[in-house]
Amino acid sequence: MDRVSRTLRAADMSRYASAFASRTTARTRLPLDFSAASLRIVDRVVDGLRQGAGDPADVAPILQELGAYVGEVLVRKARARWVDFDGATSEMFRQPVGVRTPDERAWNPLGKVINRFELGPAESAYELFLLVPRRPKDLPLSPGTADSPRLTAA
Repeated sequence: MDRVSRTLRAADMSRYASAFASRTTARTRLPLDFSAASLRIVDRVVDGLRQGAGDPADVAPILQELGAYVGEVLVRKARARWVDFDGATSEMFRQPVGVRTPDERAWNPLGKVINRFELGPAESAYELFLLVPRRPKDLPLSPGTADSPRLTAA
């Protein structure tokens, strides 16, 4: 399956994922509420697509939307941000966009969904979420700021 969609841009991903979630929830009653638990639903949907798909190209658009949704969950719950990948990262992940967490690590939610489709349950959007570090909202993003917590010896 060709894994790169050149039409995706980081600036559009939050809106794209939100529109998909609203449309899908209204049509199917799946609770796509941007929670970590909803990523288990994504895994199950991909498994269903995997069983019913003849030509992988037929499901590529929905896999892209599901991947955008997974990325948006990371944005909302793990304080990640959407980024356009540079050439080397895009080639490595075979995607033009992904997310970066506050520790500056790059993550590939669109690729994770495609991997679930191609490889099966060994790949999981929910397990990806568990791997991504989450920082409490009250901690600063960069060390050394005036409001950084101080470490003290006990």
